[in-house]
Amino acid sequence: MKKPIHLRVFALFLFVIALNSCKKYDDGPMVSLMSRRSRLINEWKIDSYKINGTDFTSLVSGYTETFKKDDSYSYSWGILSGSGTWKFQNNAEQVKLSGNDDQSSRTLFLTKLENDALWYYFIIGSDKHEMHLISK
Repeated sequence: MKKPIHLRVFALFLFVIALNSCKKYDDGPMVSLMSRRSRLINEWKIDSYKINGTDFTSLVSGYTETFKKDDSYSYSWGILSGSGTWKFQNNAEQVKLSGNDDQSSRTLFLTKLENDALWYYFIIGSDKHEMHLISK
């Protein structure tokens, strides 16, 4: 016996709502078969950099970041470089970066985490720094 059409439409509606609630980051993805950890572990290069909405991408050309399986983190930009460790926090909505010997730390607020795209922002003082990185 076939179910009435209104029950099938209602079931589809509930499925779409449930699927949308699974979305972790504002800019996606909706669903991923890869874990957040495996998506983050990568070599990344700068695609876009903004401070308070103003584009400063041209000033940071050549900037790269690397997240490794052993929870190590590094960045490089011309003659400047650094390293430390990383870990997810706040239900994987943030990444905490800690420098070597606890010299410094920064919290990245993730807005997109895909195989080939990492978007986040961080705050320094009252300035919002937005980074869009792509797979290297």
